[in-house]
Amino acid sequence: MTLMRGVYAGLLDLRTDEAYYWTWSKENVLSFLDHPPMVAWLVRIGTAIFGDTNFGARFAGLVAMLATEALLADLVWRATRDLRAVAIAVLMMEASLYFGLLMTKISPDVPQVLFVTAMVWALVRLAVSGEARWWLAAGVFAGLAALSKFTIALMIPAVLAFALVPRWRSRWLRSPYPYIAALLALLVFMPVVIWNMQHDWASFRFQAVRATSATVEHAWSLRTFGEFVGLQFGLVGFVLLPVVLTGVVLTAWRAVRRRDEIAILLSTAVIVPFVYFLWKSLSLRIGDTWPTLIWPLGFAAAAINLSMLSKEGWSASFVAMSFRWANIAIASGVAFVIAVCIYYLALPYNFIGRTDPVGGEAGYEAVVAGVETELQKTGASWIATTDYRTCAMLRWFFRDRIPVVQLNERGRYQGFAAPDLSRIAGHAGLYVAREPENNPSIALWASIPARREPLTRVDRVWRGIVMDSYAIERFTGWTPELSPPRDSPLFGWRWLA
Repeated sequence: MTLMRGVYAGLLDLRTDEAYYWTWSKENVLSFLDHPPMVAWLVRIGTAIFGDTNFGARFAGLVAMLATEALLADLVWRATRDLRAVAIAVLMMEASLYFGLLMTKISPDVPQVLFVTAMVWALVRLAVSGEARWWLAAGVFAGLAALSKFTIALMIPAVLAFALVPRWRSRWLRSPYPYIAALLALLVFMPVVIWNMQHDWASFRFQAVRATSATVEHAWSLRTFGEFVGLQFGLVGFVLLPVVLTGVVLTAWRAVRRRDEIAILLSTAVIVPFVYFLWKSLSLRIGDTWPTLIWPLGFAAAAINLSMLSKEGWSASFVAMSFRWANIAIASGVAFVIAVCIYYLALPYNFIGRTDPVGGEAGYEAVVAGVETELQKTGASWIATTDYRTCAMLRWFFRDRIPVVQLNERGRYQGFAAPDLSRIAGHAGLYVAREPENNPSIALWASIPARREPLTRVDRVWRGIVMDSYAIERFTGWTPELSPPRDSPLFGWRWLA
């Protein structure tokens, strides 16, 4: 499965967000507007080894998957001393599309999954051994998870329940170790805090808007709720999802009945975020990767639960049925993961149309070829965009041979190295935009007094279906403001709203 992911990582087109994180990896800044810096650091490590290639940009995902599986295996082993449970937990990872294939896609969720699993692993080591030093390891891993993505906050209830609900709570409340662990987590997280202090708390405000926004027309929407539930079935597994949730519910029952430390930790770490996402999905579209951090812990809970059933006196038929469904979930899930990989790497068909999640971000070669042609025809020396995805993909393909500048949303690029202005000021450029974002009536253009001359239109095609159309225009008469004031319409990140 790892070899399959390696082939997938090397052959599949880089997606737009991956190219965006690659552009981050070229900068020397403490943090970024959208996310903390860990994903950029990992991309930089991968490309330092394998160059600016698809495989280099995604290499960290391959390593993170193996490391997560090793931690998951050790976690389940220490909780059960049952090799069959260990195998089930690891194979559940491989049987889930989230991890069996899509862990290859580099994103902030990749390191977060690794470090959240490592944090929980350290707490399980604490529960099994009683050695307080594992608090310190958990604190460091929590800080690294926070350097990856802010959704680590959803793990706070699980950690608090782990420390406060079991009978050992008085011991740890009197101990300095949990408080030192929290301090260590904060110290590791300090690059993000410092960057935000320097930039008006921009990333915290940005994520707060994303987490709380819900328009009136989407309030209590069964559509977004159905999308979320459907995504979980597809990405976790059509059989695997109910198997895992059943194991988590039984683990929660065990936590309530016995106040078992590990059961409390694992069940709370899955149930609280999952219920939160279910609730938010009633009024907000939940990103496909947002719940990723909880599922390895769900696999651990399900595997441990299977090991505990016979020890707790459940009937032989129920135990046998539980293992049978786990085996079915793993076998069908692994087959599905392999089938999806073959579909994207070997088949010429598009069964999903314009909504295909991979095809929807593929086929940029035609856009780049059109831009190359117009650069030669017009003598333009730089490229302008008004969309961070287009900007990132053009930078990825041109490797900064041509300056590529996003004219708006400059808040995304605070602290970034400036492009070569000698090739921009006073020179014609090409404006490249996905239609209809090139519409002159959009209010943004009132802030950009440039002359635009339409040149051509290029379709981005994937497997015979037009996924998007792009306008290429000649752009003259204005030099971009790379550092506009915060109240400028060129600074904010929601200009189409």
